[in-house]
Amino acid sequence: MAMIGRAVLHQVWQGLHDVLLPLRCLLCGAPGENGVDLCAACAAELPRNRSCCARCALPLAVPAAMCGECLRRAPPWEAAWAPFRYGWPLDRLESRFKFGRDLAAGRALATLWQREAMPLPMPDLLLPVPLHVGRLRSRGYNQALELAWSLAKAWGVKLDRSVLHRTRATAAQTELDAPTRRRNVRGAFAVRQGFACPPHVAVLDDVFTTGATLAECARLLRRAGAQRVDVWALARAPSPRG
Repeated sequence: MAMIGRAVLHQVWQGLHDVLLPLRCLLCGAPGENGVDLCAACAAELPRNRSCCARCALPLAVPAAMCGECLRRAPPWEAAWAPFRYGWPLDRLESRFKFGRDLAAGRALATLWQREAMPLPMPDLLLPVPLHVGRLRSRGYNQALELAWSLAKAWGVKLDRSVLHRTRATAAQTELDAPTRRRNVRGAFAVRQGFACPPHVAVLDDVFTTGATLAECARLLRRAGAQRVDVWALARAPSPRG
């Protein structure tokens, strides 16, 4: 009876919420659908990353176990998962979430991510890429942590926000090329002292561009004892070469 009562209360609360705060599409303003602040048409336009490199999630015309870049320089992780491609209109939502303090956009993106099929084995521990304390103060939140909390709760994965931390502030990666990105983050992270690393961990970031940040974190976790490191990102940027 108690369970039935809670279910009824939840339905009543959901009904009031829908009346007082109806879902609205964050892109076009139409009514939101399927429990998310996006209409069905705009949600369908989000570019899925279904054809990609299994090792680094780079979008490809034909799926492959390893792309040319991974064959030339094998990344320090086992596999990558990025369910979306970084392009219109996802890039607009991501920019609003990351730089515009639009947490509603973050909730919508996290909900859509939860609904994508998981192609990799679940890790023992999920680790969000950390922000430097100065950037965290100015932004107000860590977008990778916000996404990670949502996924960990939905899938029952253990999350630890304190394992990885930034030892120094770095220049924004946005305008840097791949070699400069690697130099920019070299030595910028550390693993918590005394951390007992489980066999399988996953590192999560919001956008995977060159992978420099994820690679630096993955190398540290390998040294800390991880037998398998995967990387997760909401979206994967295409190759700058086209």
